[in-house]
Parts: sequence; structure tokens; C-alpha cells
Amino acid sequence: MPKEAIIPQQPRHHLTTRLWHWTNALCLLIMLMSGLTIFNAHPRLYWGEYGANDDYAWMAVGSSDRIGYLRLGEMRIETTGFLGNWQDSEGRTQKWAFPGWATIPSGYSLADGRRWHFFFAWIFSIGLALFMIRSLWNRHIQKDLHMRRDEWRPSRIWRSFRNHTRISAIRQSAGKPYNVVQKLSYIGVIFILLPLMILTGLTMSPAMDANWPFLSDLFGGRQSARSVHFLTAFALMLFFMIHILMVLLSGPLRQTIGMITGGHGEGETR
Repeated sequence: MPKEAIIPQQPRHHLTTRLWHWTNALCLLIMLMSGLTIFNAHPRLYWGEYGANDDYAWMAVGSSDRIGYLRLGEMRIETTGFLGNWQDSEGRTQKWAFPGWATIPSGYSLADGRRWHFFFAWIFSIGLALFMIRSLWNRHIQKDLHMRRDEWRPSRIWRSFRNHTRISAIRQSAGKPYNVVQKLSYIGVIFILLPLMILTGLTMSPAMDANWPFLSDLFGGRQSARSVHFLTAFALMLFFMIHILMVLLSGPLRQTIGMITGGHGEGETR
């Protein structure tokens, strides 16, 4: 009787996915921190085409010699010690919107912040384009992210979401095919949030605004694009934090090794 042949499994994460994952993580972190440096130059957000100090800002980080605050619409939250008014490593009071530990560079320099931001933005944009092309080619999107008809049912989505609130279910999901919540999350990030970051970034560029004025019309003005850019960055940061939490709860060592090596299984018999 012939012995059973062991058929090696394909890696859970393709090489292109792993390369893009780590490159993307680095780029997003540096762009977030350098973006906060750029935001420090004018810590106010507007809707429309124009916005300046005398115009109404829907969001603003303000400061004085003694307090710092965050204003959202008409609601004002004191943020002394964290935003707007904080102390640097030498105990000096600073009044930039975001503290130095959260920005690149750690000292205020709009020019350097832009250099960091734009350099890694190009790496990020090219990497996203190559990842999408390769994922269509190797059918990563079709096999792992495609939502079947029954998965769009609200009851199915709600059940998957509830499972994500139970630690036992999170631990059991490691290494298994993506569930509904994971698919929706990755689809939203890859095909909505990341392209939105690129398009709003291009809209804020004076050169691109002159050559592609339809981008400004698409977002309702350059200041609206800046607001959407900031909100999208916040959404990505929230996704990143939840992603890290899920990895920690489901087994950080195994998950990290899987994203480095591909997560090879032991194989199946046939």
C-alpha cells in the first residue's frame, strides 16, 4: 500500500504581501510623524477652498503660556501637557500643537518635515501600485479578500464582529482564512483609505492643483482635501492600533514570524 504523499502548503502570506506590509508600516509611521510636523505650522483645519487664521476652523489646536487645548467645532477640550502646551526633555514649555516625541524631526522644522513626508510618500505610492498589480496577478485579492454574496448579509457581518470582541475567538482565528470583518477592514484600507491619502495629498500640492484642477473640485477645495487627509490619517492610525492589539491577543510571536517567513504550514496528505 503506497505511503501517503505530503503536499506542502502554499505560504499564507506571499512574498510581495510581506514586503509591502513592512515597507508600508515604515512609510506610514514616518509619514504620520512628519505630517504632524507639517500640521504644526498651521494647526487648524477648514472646509472649502481657502482657510486662514481669521476663518472659522472646524478643528484647531490652540495654546497660551499656561494652557493647551483642542477645539472641535464649539467643543473645547483642555490638553495641557499633551497638545498645544507641553514640556520638552529639558523642561522648557513649548507651544507647538504636537510634542516633539510625536514628530519627525523632533524639533520644529517645516522644511525638513516636508522632505521626510514627500520622500516616503513616493515610496508608499509606488509600493501600493505595485502591490495592487501583483495581488491581482497572483490572485491574492480574489482568493483572500473577495467577499462572497452570503458574507454581505448584515447578520453575518454582525456575527463576525461579535466574535472579534471575544479573546478566545481571536486566538483561534490565527492562521485561518480571513473572516468577514478582516476582509472588510483590509478592503477598506487598501482600496479606500490608502488611495484617499494619495489623492488628497496630490490635491494639496500647488503644482498638481494647477495641472489637475479636477482634484480640488472632487474634494470641494484644497482645505477640504487637507481635512480629509488628516481624518484619513487618523483612521489609518486607529486601524494600525487595532491591528497591533489583534496580533498581541492572537499570538504575537507566531503572527510576526508568519509575516516574515510567509507562515508555511506543515502540509497536507493526499
